[in-house]
Amino acid sequence: MTGNTAILATATRRSSLAHLACWGAIALLAGCSHSPGAGQRPTPFEHSASIQPMWQGQWIDLTHEFSTRAIYWPTAKAFEHTEVFKGVTDKGFFYASYDFAASEHGGTHLDAPIHFSEGQLGAGDIPLQQLIGPGVRIEVMIGAQRNHQISVEEITRWEQEHGQIPDSSIVLFDTGSAALWPDKERYMGTAERGEAAVAKLAFPGIHPDAALFLIQQRNVKAVGIDTPSLDYGGSVYFHTHQILFQQNIPGFENVADLSALPPTGFGVIALPMKIKHGSGAPLRIIALIPPTD
Repeated sequence: MTGNTAILATATRRSSLAHLACWGAIALLAGCSHSPGAGQRPTPFEHSASIQPMWQGQWIDLTHEFSTRAIYWPTAKAFEHTEVFKGVTDKGFFYASYDFAASEHGGTHLDAPIHFSEGQLGAGDIPLQQLIGPGVRIEVMIGAQRNHQISVEEITRWEQEHGQIPDSSIVLFDTGSAALWPDKERYMGTAERGEAAVAKLAFPGIHPDAALFLIQQRNVKAVGIDTPSLDYGGSVYFHTHQILFQQNIPGFENVADLSALPPTGFGVIALPMKIKHGSGAPLRIIALIPPTD
């Protein structure tokens, strides 16, 4: 074993340990509940102390805020937030309430498998275990080519440096596009609305071959990207969507800035609005980087 190979092997082992520790804590949060004995009721302090170790680390919000500035597909209903009442009521207390309306597909959101694959899971049907798990961040340098398609070669090149993508990971692709939000022209190629604007879209996506690789060779359970779509902007048939969704692999789109995440060793929690039969849903996605000490 050469010196460089030994260093990489050691780093990979350390990353894997942190990866497993983080996933173990998050899995415990997702799958376990506190069960006091008969006649016993834990105090708030006891309960807090019992879960405190699981919460330690750095929490990163990967969600763009929903507002009238949020970016939506050119043909989708944009986000609306309408005041119902805000102020002091006739009874003397302050009260605020709003209505909101929007497409399922806009802002940071989940694409459910049923979106492009008949009979597959809807937004409200995806198991929690598939939305919570160990994360992998793959940074891709796209340069000036906004319609770049992330390739298998780029994934395997990343693996040469950081180790193979662990089984049942949530893979997040970082193209640097989040830095362009909310400038529609720069982020997705056009600020125009309507069907004619779709042909002007330009942004990075995942090549269909890479989608197949992630399913067949790496057994991932969800895929996310910091662009408006899993497919690149110029796509017409959305093959990457079809490939992933036929295997019930959900997608996260318009994910916010991923740059604070390490390549591996963090956990992801991606919880969409639970819309029955939804083809997608607004998403709050966060990551937990565990302590290094």
